[in-house]
Amino acid sequence: MTTRRIATLTGWLMVVTFVTSIPAAFLYAPMRENPASITGAGADPTASVALAALLELILIVANVGTAVVPYVVFKRYSQGLALSYVAARLIEAMFIAIGIIAALAFVFMRQEGTATDPGIGEALVAIYWQAFLIGPGIFAGVANGMILGYLMFRSGLVPRGLAVLGLIGGPLLVVTAVAIMFDVIEPGSPLRTLAVAPEFVWELSFGIYLIVKGFKPSPVLAGIDAAPGARGARS
Repeated sequence: MTTRRIATLTGWLMVVTFVTSIPAAFLYAPMRENPASITGAGADPTASVALAALLELILIVANVGTAVVPYVVFKRYSQGLALSYVAARLIEAMFIAIGIIAALAFVFMRQEGTATDPGIGEALVAIYWQAFLIGPGIFAGVANGMILGYLMFRSGLVPRGLAVLGLIGGPLLVVTAVAIMFDVIEPGSPLRTLAVAPEFVWELSFGIYLIVKGFKPSPVLAGIDAAPGARGARS
């Protein structure tokens, strides 16, 4: 693919991560807010949780794609950073998958009538929450904020002012997630919400910028769009 197509596809994949993750967070609410429903009490959360799990399966594919698709471009600046970005996205996807498994186990046990203790529901919801905290909470900050932000800032493939948002948002996301782990702040505290905002704006703006503008002209892109035959002739 040309660099323009790589940029466009990467941008759309980044947008897909928003389109899937945000609705999924709301769709998991019946399970999160009523763990005792695993016993069969109350409204059945199966349809909502199953749809959320499906959206997050798409999210996993898009997450990994945002690192794999532009790898051929990113490695021209730093192969180590490009590989680190792929690895961090894979780890994030792994924790998202753990959350999906916990949620599907929740609805499966309700359907089968094998859970008589509400504590089982609370345990599965706790696993979901902790997987979310470590995956999208920490590794998203490491991958998209720190690694991708630094890559874009140094390579000049997007405006550096835009990349600064990632360099600010990534560490904030990680620090507040660690603070939640140590019970210093609450997950829904205003501080956490403020910390998420720069990373949210960075990731969404990055995706939209790539769709609309593509990568900025940069020495990193030199010769990458040359036809294979032309490269062979020059060699």
